[in-house]
Amino acid sequence: MAASLPRIAVAGALGRMGQAVAEAAALRTDMALCALFDRPDATDSRLTPREAALDTADVVVDFSSAAASCELAALCAGRGGPRLVIGSTGFQPAQESALQGAAERIAVVRAGNFSLGVNLLMGLVRQAARALPGDYDIEILEAHHRRKLDAPSGTALMLGEAAAAGRGVDLAAVSRTSRDGARPEGAIGFATLRGGGIVGEHSVLFAAEDEIITLSHSARDRSLFARGALAAAVWIAGQAPGLYDMEDVLGLAG
Repeated sequence: MAASLPRIAVAGALGRMGQAVAEAAALRTDMALCALFDRPDATDSRLTPREAALDTADVVVDFSSAAASCELAALCAGRGGPRLVIGSTGFQPAQESALQGAAERIAVVRAGNFSLGVNLLMGLVRQAARALPGDYDIEILEAHHRRKLDAPSGTALMLGEAAAAGRGVDLAAVSRTSRDGARPEGAIGFATLRGGGIVGEHSVLFAAEDEIITLSHSARDRSLFARGALAAAVWIAGQAPGLYDMEDVLGLAG
């Protein structure tokens, strides 16, 4: 059972998001930052060996990579804990299945974006896609820093899923990430930009012949995502095994 003051460990602690999460956690009074860990070959003196970190933590916050997150989830599930908050993106179908399996043993929050604004945006996109006629083309544009590995981003895919749900279609059947030939009717398109230090820009366009409706979100500082992930860590400290997302954390599900 989690302690009254949740003990939080940060995985991938040397990464950009890992550092942001650790800095934000150290300032909070509703949790205790108990350990930082990273790759086994990392030598930073602030780091704790992974096994020792898992022994002391109630919740691990992980923004490493899809592969590392799956390995960590399997390890935590095999031990019966700690719980996980995962912000890694770019999961393949087999990795998605692995997370589902781990969530049968431990509580896991996984989200492509931990921003309150983005999760509210998803609801607006779902509502707009449901309300607008099918001749409104849907295009999702996203921009991130040059170091981001996956494309489209996890957030862009979340927005695509929201649009597809609003239209009652399967995103995999209608998504388009290339521009060969004419645009098929009913497609949900994705466009990706990578450059500089862009934290995260997302726009969803509903384009008809005579008007364009744009719903958008701009992230100015990655501490925004760190704060959301830590809110998820406090929430999940008391949850039963299962795979949750930020809509669950914020009470927006359903």
